[in-house]
Order: sequence, then structure tokens, then C-alpha cells
Amino acid sequence: MATLLDKLNPVIIRYHEIEESMGDPEVAANFETIQQLARERASLEYLVKIGGEYKDLLEEIEDLESLIKDGSEPELVEMAKEEIEVAKAKLEDSSQTLRLALLPKNPNDERDVILEIRAGTGGAEAGIFASDLYRAYSRYAVNQGWKVEVMDSNPTEVGGFNKIVFEIQGKYVFSRMKFESGVHRVQRIPNTETQGRIHTSTATVAVLPVVDEVELKVDPNDLRIDIFHAGGHGGQNVNKVATAVRIVHEPSGLTVVCQDERSQHKNKQRAMSMLRSRLFEAEQMRKDAELSETRRSQVGGAERAEKIRTYNYPQDRITDHRSNANFHDIPRRMDGGLEDMFDTLLAWDEERLLGEESL
Repeated sequence: MATLLDKLNPVIIRYHEIEESMGDPEVAANFETIQQLARERASLEYLVKIGGEYKDLLEEIEDLESLIKDGSEPELVEMAKEEIEVAKAKLEDSSQTLRLALLPKNPNDERDVILEIRAGTGGAEAGIFASDLYRAYSRYAVNQGWKVEVMDSNPTEVGGFNKIVFEIQGKYVFSRMKFESGVHRVQRIPNTETQGRIHTSTATVAVLPVVDEVELKVDPNDLRIDIFHAGGHGGQNVNKVATAVRIVHEPSGLTVVCQDERSQHKNKQRAMSMLRSRLFEAEQMRKDAELSETRRSQVGGAERAEKIRTYNYPQDRITDHRSNANFHDIPRRMDGGLEDMFDTLLAWDEERLLGEESL
């Protein structure tokens, strides 16, 4: 099994190679290359720093052990025995920090995201729950200083959504939102329930990384583009003028629709963004499936059993079924107070990855 130093040393070597390259006048004259190297160096700086501290502690412990083994000066030996216990405690903390820093990073963590929320089982109540999830995510995003734009929606008559698709733009959005993909289950008494019975409903969430045209080119010949009249809440102009766009990617069968903008051009731009994200995600999942036979679909079929989280309103408890963590104060959560939930999931994911690293 590779030791921490085995994993760290190539990082340190690469860091020094970058610094040497950036000092080369020919490289420095190429703006694009120097920018790329500067980004890579910045991504390695933290690892190099904590790696240096880890190696210093190893050397300190080695020197203290030599002094104790020599034993020629009893007073120094006693001092060394005290110091080595402190150094070993620091090394344990340092090694844990280093292990976490060396974990493979999700290459999509810095991307913006497209979220798609769909009502699952449960009729009208499922649509209302989909609307509640949209409110929670959009308010959380605003609290983070991120930008939220609705791309497509299909509202219900009772104030919910059969489907809502929206983009969140900001710093490291995917790194925070990626754990929300899956089926969410709610248990509560709906406003429409006259006999006070608790209903169980579901909504599905898909979190897709935003991909630009340079990263993923789509052949226009593979597309069928339909223009039609939008329906729903778009206002008179949206309903009377054909601005809605449907794009079908014929090789994969993927279909996207965007109708919330008044401009056909903007709807087409957003629909293409949605399509690229879905094609990118499909390719990522195909690659993941090659690495792991246990890889499952992001969303599943919205059946009650395929759940990642349960929102139990009567008991004011949200249970995340991956981390086995419970959270309370549902009203605050659904008003955007999701920070500690996301922190818990990030810690759970790190522990999971550490466990896989040790296998």
C-alpha cells in the first residue's frame, strides 16, 4: 500500500517543476501557458505546505528517537521523551490533514450547476414538495451570493411544480450541491388533507455540472429543434409568440425544453446549455460505471424506496440516509438554512473516500 510520502513526493516534484517552468523566459512569454501553470501551482500550494510540515515532524521524531536510543545524557533523554510524545500527537493530526488533502478532487467541483427538480409519487403534494425544495435551494444560493436563473418550469394548479429547472452560478457551486442528486421523501399532512392523515410523497433532484461549448461540442446535424408556443405562467407575450424551444439529441434520445424566456434565442441558448450538461453527465456516468459495477443512476425511478433523504414534518426531523445524520428545524432548512447539512455530507464523503483509499 502506498504511504503518504509515496503520494506526496510526486506532488512536491511537480510543484518545483512548475516553478522552474514559470521562470523560463520562453514559457513566461506565452500568456495562456503561464496562466495554466499558475492555476496548477495554486492548486498544489496547500498540499506542498502541509506536506512540508508533515515531513518536518517525521524528521523531528527521527532525531528525538536517535537521541533517546543513544542514552548518553540522561537529562536530554528525559526531555526528548516528553518532546517526542508532543511531536507524535502533532504528526497524527498532520497525517489526517494530509490524507484528506491527498484525496482525489471531483473535477467538476468548481463548476456552476443546473438543477432539475421533478415531482415524484404523491400527486399534488409531490408538486408542492418540489416547490419547497426549489425554495430551499434558491434561498441557500442567494445566501451564498450566487446567482439563480430559472430555465424551464411546469407549474401545477395548486402552487407547486411538476418540474422546475434552474441554473446556479457562483464559486464552487457543484462542490456544495452535488450531494442533492437523488430521491427526496416527505412525510406530512398536506393542506388539502381534510382528515389529518400523514401523506408520503417524493420529488427527484438531478444536479448537473454546467459545460461550455469549448469543452463539449455538439454536432448540429445530430439535433432536431422545434419552436412552439409556450404555456403556463410566462405572461401574454410568452403565450402568444412562439418562443419555446425543444431540442432533441437524436443519437442519445435526450430531449430538453426551455420556455421561460420571452426570447426564442435565449431559450435556445439555455436549452443547449441543458443538453450539454446532460450529455456530459451521461458520459461521466458511463465512465464511472466502467470503474464500478455498483454505480447507480443519479435519480432512479422516484419510488419511495430509492431515497437519499426523508423530511418528517410531524417529528420536525430530516434524516439523510447516506450519512445517517438527523437535522431539526425544518422551517429554517426549507428557507435556505442548509449549510450544516452540506458540511455533514462533505465530511461523510471524505470519510467514505478515506475508507476506499485504505482498501
